[in-house]
Amino acid sequence: MTLNSCLKAIIPLPFFLFASLAILAQESTINFSDVRNTPNYGRFRLIEVRGHTGVHLYSGEGLDDKLDSGYGSVEVRYGWQFSDPEGWGARYGYPSYGVGIYSGWVGDPQVFGNPNAVYGWINFPIDGPGYRNTFSINTAFGLTYNLEPFDPVNNPLNDAIGANMAVYFDMSFEFAYRLTREADLIYGLDFAHFSNGRTFTPNWGLNMFGLVLGMRYHYNADQHRINKDPYTDELLQARYKRSVSAKPQRVSKNFIDVLAAIGTVQNDEDAGTNTRYVTFSGVIDYRHQFNNMHAVTGGVDYFYDASLQASFPDDNSALSMVAVHVGYDFMLWRMAVRLQVGTYLTDDRGKEPVYLRPALRYHFNDWLAAQIGLKTRNGAAADWIEWGLAFTPFSW
Repeated sequence: MTLNSCLKAIIPLPFFLFASLAILAQESTINFSDVRNTPNYGRFRLIEVRGHTGVHLYSGEGLDDKLDSGYGSVEVRYGWQFSDPEGWGARYGYPSYGVGIYSGWVGDPQVFGNPNAVYGWINFPIDGPGYRNTFSINTAFGLTYNLEPFDPVNNPLNDAIGANMAVYFDMSFEFAYRLTREADLIYGLDFAHFSNGRTFTPNWGLNMFGLVLGMRYHYNADQHRINKDPYTDELLQARYKRSVSAKPQRVSKNFIDVLAAIGTVQNDEDAGTNTRYVTFSGVIDYRHQFNNMHAVTGGVDYFYDASLQASFPDDNSALSMVAVHVGYDFMLWRMAVRLQVGTYLTDDRGKEPVYLRPALRYHFNDWLAAQIGLKTRNGAAADWIEWGLAFTPFSW
């Protein structure tokens, strides 16, 4: 990871912070005596700097010697602490969430480039409140850029990434040890993934597993409205003091959902070309919600994959498949994190019998939602990315 690439990725963050402070400086003042006995008064924010290092979990064919040195990266994050005891976050341990930037070294820059990323993240505390050393699960999702993609002439070795941008996904299992009133030490295990989802080939992807180590700084965004003197003893809480998570509310709701999603893919032999094929996923789902956090699903899939023309040039019916699936939804705010497992009722056309569909759904209202998902083949290998709209014509 070069100094230049790190600076390019990290320099924009101070401008964002200074702009935020300029806006805050225009707000009215608060009398400390009016709020000093109010628990969790204020708006809680945090800044993190995190480093990663580890090894590659590579399943491709020709890059082992380019990945032997492992990887390294640095991130800068800005976040908001959920603090409304009546809101959705109270059911999930009062998570924090925000935005971040990433700059990494993943191997030979001439083969892989110097990847940067922008992403959103959310951190779910798993422990109850009151511990000095707390365990949490942290996930991030965004876009990686500045990659050096496969090129049959200039970069024929790179069978991991077929485009100069890719999906960025990260999940860490980490602890936060409270050092001071404002500061935490972050440490744990981390998994990161870059992938094109067969939108471009080749697409073995980059899978990285290792350690995460960082520092987190908490502050109260309303402190400047109390007293701007750096030596004052009129101090608001720097961090939110969590209470016990609210229990899920039991419900019994049923829905019929219809999803229509499209995508575009390449076959392996199309790598480095402009040849593309259209895909379509049509889904009819039954969804049963048994509380305001969890639901189960089951339904029927219709798939159309024009890239199968290369394998079945004289049989247009071979481009279509019918399947069934079951799944689980984890719901928060207007979103649902979905995982479905399915199998084909028709011939699988060489894709193997079982497929997965991890997806993220955003509900605009009670009857319309947007969904992005990954339909897999051969178990967990990417088949195509699904970009779709979902409708709920029936509910009871």
